[in-house]
Amino acid sequence: VHAGQPSMSKYIPSRKQAAAGISLIEVMVSLVIGLILMLGVIQIFSASRTASRLSEGVARTQENARFALDFLERDIRMAGHMGCVNDQAHIVRADDAIRINLTGVTPGAGSALDFNIPIQGYDAANTAPGNSLQLGANWAGVANAPASISGLSPAPRGGSDIIVLRYLAPEGAPVLAIAAGTNSTLTISSAAAARLTAGVPSTPSLFAVGDCSGVDIFAGTLAGTTLTATNTDLSRYAANNAVTMVYRAEAVAYYVANNGATPAQPSLYRARANSTGFQSGEELVEGIENLQFLYGLDNTTNIGLLQPPSGRITAQQPAAQVSTAVTAAAVGPWRRVGLVQVGILARSPQPAAAAQAAAATNEPGVLGVRFTNAAANDSRYRASYEVSVALRNRLFGN
Repeated sequence: VHAGQPSMSKYIPSRKQAAAGISLIEVMVSLVIGLILMLGVIQIFSASRTASRLSEGVARTQENARFALDFLERDIRMAGHMGCVNDQAHIVRADDAIRINLTGVTPGAGSALDFNIPIQGYDAANTAPGNSLQLGANWAGVANAPASISGLSPAPRGGSDIIVLRYLAPEGAPVLAIAAGTNSTLTISSAAAARLTAGVPSTPSLFAVGDCSGVDIFAGTLAGTTLTATNTDLSRYAANNAVTMVYRAEAVAYYVANNGATPAQPSLYRARANSTGFQSGEELVEGIENLQFLYGLDNTTNIGLLQPPSGRITAQQPAAQVSTAVTAAAVGPWRRVGLVQVGILARSPQPAAAAQAAAATNEPGVLGVRFTNAAANDSRYRASYEVSVALRNRLFGN
């Protein structure tokens, strides 16, 4: 050390200080703890996502079922509506009050335009109460169906019943003038013409004229405010009297078919009839997998002039036990129907992380038909819904 210079000592860290830091064990412990936390977060996220998918599936299923039942209930209640009185009131009079001026219509033979029968059903094979169907299997369709049913487009899906309803539209138009003849012509207002064509996908060609004593159903052509009734003499009606009304005649078939989606989805379809028969069905609600009906029958077995309906529903039967006849013998049994039980099996349009039924008692059922587990779970949520609908135009005294 030189004189006049401060002394300096070199700093040498101790062994203990040099070893300070994070050890490999601590790093591994931290990684394990982080991994556990991450797995917990992922599990919570996965559970939340599964619950969300299931909740969405339940909501969509309930929504679709509600819409399907609304469509069916509305039209079933209208069956038998024939203007200011119902079809049973005309039938009990037994004076040829209902005239069907349509070619090719044989009572009871299954024509789409057979307004002799306001409501008519067709059972799919093996769907009586007490039967079972396996989900995901190929179900059999309606056996020995008439051409009007087997020719529906898109084709009906197996396993589901089919119902046909015939009635006059709820809103009529006053007839201002009638020129009776082989092809009678009716004059209505422009506002009335707009009402007759409202709410249908194409120009209607089925119409009816009625007052409180009779009704004539015919094929017609509406041009402006003039309606021409083909091959129909309307000389028994008086015009401009606030009683004689013209209606759109409705014949509709409700059934289940696969839609055009990829993959195809079962949906509720409605086919409307024009003067030549049922047209291509329109898709109403997706996710309707199965449709079942039971029919409540009036206690009077042969409704007519000497035997009016009693108004008491004493039996409920599937369509096959009401009548499967394709002759006039089918008319009487179907005229007894005053109530319809509707059952649908709805499923979520998309997989919803739903588990299969754990036991047979948990499997869905519709009006006595049980649906067993599929061979492989498709993860869709399913639920059954049922409702009883009174036919307000088929009840005694209406």
